[in-house]
This record gives sequence, structure tokens and C-alpha cells, in this order.
Amino acid sequence: MIWGAALNNRDRQPEVMDQPGLDPKEHAKALMGLRRINAISRCSAGLFRAIEALAITQPEQPLRVLELACGGGDTAIDLALMAQQKGLAIEIHACDLNPEAVEISRSNAERRKAEITVFTADALTKPIEHSTFDVVYCTLFAHHLDEVDVVRLLEVMALRSRKLVLVDDLIRSRIGFALAWMGTRLLSRSWVVHTDGPLSVRGAFQPDEMMSIAKQAGMKNAQIKCSWPERYLLTWAHS
Repeated sequence: MIWGAALNNRDRQPEVMDQPGLDPKEHAKALMGLRRINAISRCSAGLFRAIEALAITQPEQPLRVLELACGGGDTAIDLALMAQQKGLAIEIHACDLNPEAVEISRSNAERRKAEITVFTADALTKPIEHSTFDVVYCTLFAHHLDEVDVVRLLEVMALRSRKLVLVDDLIRSRIGFALAWMGTRLLSRSWVVHTDGPLSVRGAFQPDEMMSIAKQAGMKNAQIKCSWPERYLLTWAHS
């Protein structure tokens, strides 16, 4: 394991799941492991609180929500089921650049009986038309990108959303690295997850770094809240 000074500075390295040609079976196995890890971290609950608060303010029409880089679709499915349980009119949409991830998301949604719309799209492509989504969010995606692309990601999210942007991700820290190293091995048998988990923390941002990036993207009034296990949630609302 790598500790101490190695985590003071961001060290983004290519992760296995980012590489083309990954065996579809290994990809699916890795997404299953991430599903367990995300369930333990309860990131969906944190996102839902912000979305629910906004949905309550407009009961006369459905709140339209879009997830960028959805992976296996677990978070989008969680949000759809939470909204259904609360009786809230929330339409959940999700997209990913990888067609295999899109198909896995659709299969997972069908298996869990969740109503979501999934499609293939690049999270970094700026929309041509005005957005029809109230909320745009991503989770565990920013740490995969170079800083310049994170700025672009936030700009795209601001353009795609009419009301709210949410970014959930890892915090680069010694505790976060230890949790990633141990947690991936306890909760998954996927060698891909074992490899990528610690790499993700090394490539993650610290909250003050993410705030600086948000300002570069024009999100002057962005806010960040940190939570267990070593995660942050960046929130930005259109003024």
C-alpha cells in the first residue's frame, strides 16, 4: 500500500475499467462489486435528500433527473425506488458512454423493477439544445478525469441542468486509501475492483481542490459537504 506523502498530491493513473477491451464478464463482475460498495457507503441516500427537497417545491410537475456516467445504473435505480416509495413524481434518466454499461443498467433496472430511462451518451459533450432536466448529477466519475476535463464536466452539467448540479465522489486521504484497499477486498472478488479502488483514491480530489475547480467552471456559490466513508457531495444551484 502507498501512504503518507504519496497522497498529498493527486496521482491519476489509468484504471482497468477505463481501458477498452475489458472482458464483458469481468466488467459485469466489477460493477457487481461496486454495487455492494456503494450500498455500504449510502451515497444514494445523500443524493436523494437533495433531490427530494427540490421535488417537494414543485409538486405540480415531475422533477426530471439525469445521471451522467451511470456505470451499472445502481444509483439511478436507488433514486427511482426511493422516489416511488415516497410517492414523489421524479423521472430518472441515466447515460453512459459504454454501451455495455447501458445494457447492464437496463438489465439491473428490470431486475429491481425500477422505472428509469437509460441511453448512451458522452458526459463531456455539451448539449446543443436547452436542457429539459431539472437536476444533473454524477457519482464516482470526476476522479477518472484530468482536471481540465473536470472543469468541462461541471460546465456541461450546468448547461444540462435547469436547477441543480450534484457531484458525489471520493476524498483523497490516508483513511480513504485504507478503506478502499480493505473494502474492495472484503466486498468484492473482482480483481478489477481490487486494482481500481486504491487507484481511484489516489486520483481523487480533496474538497478544497474540488471547490477551486468549481470556481473555474463558473460555479461561484458551490458548496461541499463531506460524509463517511471519505466522500464529498458538491452542490450547485442555478441562481
